[in-house]
Order: sequence, then C-alpha cells, then structure tokens
Amino acid sequence: MISDTIVFSAAALAATMVIAMAMLRGWQGWLNLKSRELDQRRPDLEGGNPAGMARIEIADLKERIRKLEAIAAGVDL
Repeated sequence: MISDTIVFSAAALAATMVIAMAMLRGWQGWLNLKSRELDQRRPDLEGGNPAGMARIEIADLKERIRKLEAIAAGVDL
C-alpha cells in the first residue's frame, strides 16, 4: 500500500509543476506584450528616413572615434 507521505509528496510536486507552468505562461505573455509595445514605439523613435538616421549615427561614431584618438595621442580638446 502507498504511504500517506508518498501521496502527499506526489500531490505537492504536481501542484508545484502546475504553478510553475502557469507562471511560465504568464511570463511569456508579458514578454510578448512588451515586444509588441516596443514594435509599436519603434517608428516614433526613428522618426523618418532610416538612411538619414544611419548617416547621423555614423557621423556620431566618427566624432567619438576622433575624440578617442585625440585622447590616446595626448591632445587636449
């Protein structure tokens, strides 16, 4: 005959698994919601032509590189 301890342990394990699966499903739903929110906001953040934004980012990176090279060379900006 199965002891009461084994039955209780099996029931507790099953309950833990059910709760963990429900929490995992909720977490995945929350991540999907946040992903959709970010996708909706992305056009507002870019605000126009992607090629123009890329040029601005490249210009910013070139400026940063120029500053870092000046620091490495010991030039005071």
